[in-house]
Amino acid sequence: MSDADAKPIKPANKRGAARLAAVQALYQMDVGGTPLLEIVAEYETFRLGQEVDGETYRDADAAWFRDVVSGVVRGQTEIDPLIHTSLTPDWPLARLDTTLRAILRAGTYEVMNRKDVPVAVIVTEYVDVAKAFYSEDEPRLVNAVLDRIARRSRGEGRGTS
Repeated sequence: MSDADAKPIKPANKRGAARLAAVQALYQMDVGGTPLLEIVAEYETFRLGQEVDGETYRDADAAWFRDVVSGVVRGQTEIDPLIHTSLTPDWPLARLDTTLRAILRAGTYEVMNRKDVPVAVIVTEYVDVAKAFYSEDEPRLVNAVLDRIARRSRGEGRGTS
């Protein structure tokens, strides 16, 4: 395959990178109890677009990152019950692992509060984030839960119930 036949490389999706970083930050806050301002400062100074332990973090939309992380923290008393009621009774929110909770919280925040972004875009982006961490059923769970939440909070979504 010649260079002319190669597909052009897409520039990094700065919002997608911000979403992934937000999930990582929310995970770190949940597991380590790191305060909001400290985690935001750490990511903006040392991680977004930087190299950490040999891994290069993609350049991210820092404002989007801040909005998602702080929005989840501010709205968690509304977000968690909405996620809980969108899960099946045998899988309550507390039973989900920390990464999956962080993905669902960030996605739910965006569905509820970022009306400027289509539901399909939000769901697709967070399913992609889930695929970065999981290869089994979790991406489908993220898709189903965020779709249910979108139907409840925006009257949009793929299903009818």
